[in-house]
Amino acid sequence: MPAPILILSGGEPLMRPDVFSLAALARDLGVPAVLSTNGTLLDRESCRRIKDTGLMRLSLSLDGPDAESHDGFRGVPGAFAALVASAELLKSEGIPFQINSTVTPGNITRTEDMLRTARGLGAVGFHVFLLVPVGRARAWDEAFLAPEAYEAALRGLKVLEPDMGLEFKATCAPQYQRICRETGSVSPRSGKGCLGGQGFMFVGHDGTCGACGYLPLSAGNLREAGIREIYRASPLFADLRDKGRYRGKCASCEYWQVCGGCRARAHASGDFLGEEPLCPHVPKSPERPASLAQGDPGWARPPISRRPKSLSWTPPRTASRSSPGLTRPWRRGFTGNTGCRLPKQRS
Repeated sequence: MPAPILILSGGEPLMRPDVFSLAALARDLGVPAVLSTNGTLLDRESCRRIKDTGLMRLSLSLDGPDAESHDGFRGVPGAFAALVASAELLKSEGIPFQINSTVTPGNITRTEDMLRTARGLGAVGFHVFLLVPVGRARAWDEAFLAPEAYEAALRGLKVLEPDMGLEFKATCAPQYQRICRETGSVSPRSGKGCLGGQGFMFVGHDGTCGACGYLPLSAGNLREAGIREIYRASPLFADLRDKGRYRGKCASCEYWQVCGGCRARAHASGDFLGEEPLCPHVPKSPERPASLAQGDPGWARPPISRRPKSLSWTPPRTASRSSPGLTRPWRRGFTGNTGCRLPKQRS
C-alpha cells in the first residue's frame, strides 16, 4: 500500500502562521508533504524552514514562456521577474520545484516554449493543467477552446514527453491517459486519469472533505468522522468509483478505467457523473448515449445538483490568476487548503 502524500496549498499557504508546524507534524507522522506557493513570500528564512520541516517539493506557476506573455496574462508587471527570482532562490537552496502551466487560448501554441522556460529555470517537473470552470473561470468564455483543440495540444505534448528531460504530468486532463494508450506510449507516470475519490481526497480549512478542490460536493467532515471512514464509506466516493453510475459517453467508454473524465468539469456542465465535456473521443460501444453537441462544453448551463443538498458545499476560495502575485495550485491533483493522496480503495 503506497504511503499518502500531503499537499499544503491555498490561496497562499505561506500566509498561515502555522504552515510549518503542519509540515513538521506530517514529517513526524511519516507522511511526505509538498507545498504550493506563489513564491512571493519566499526568502532565505522560509527556505530554511522548508528544509527543516522536510517539505519535499514546491511549485511555481507559469502562464507564458516570457515576461511579455506571463505578465500580460496576470496583469501584473514584474510577475515573470518575480517567478525567475523565486526559482533562483530555490535552486540556490537546493529545494526542488516544479512548474505548473494551465493551457489557455493565449498559450496553447506555445507549450513547447513554456517547457523550454521550465527547463531553463531549473525545474524538476513540468505539469500542465486543463482549465476547470470554477470561480471566476465560469464567466471567462474566451478561456475555453473546443475539445478537439485541447486534444491536439495534449497529443503534441505526448510527442514531446520522451525528450523533455524532466518529469511531465498532465493534470485535470484525464484524457491524456487515453492518448497514452492509443499511441502505444505509456509513460512512467501513466495511471488513473481523474483521481477524485480514487486515490486522492481534498480537505478544506473547515474539515470538509471532497474529491478535489474543484468539485463542490462534500464527502463528509473530519470534525464528524475519521478520514479513513470518509474515504472508504462516503456515498460520493462510492459513486465516483462505480462506472455503472456514470452517464453519457463516460458510462460506455472503453478507457474509463484509466481516464474516468474530469468530474469537476462534468459537474459544471450539469452532472458530476456525466461525460467529460472536453473529451472528443467516441466510445466503441454501439450503445453510446447521446453526448453534448460537438465543441459545446456547456459552461453556460447552470449546474444541476443530482445529490442530496446535504452533500453540497462551497470550497474555500482559491488563488485567482488576476490577483497580484497569486498562482494556480500545485498538484498531484488538487487545489484547496489541504489535500492528501491516498491508496485507491480496493473492493
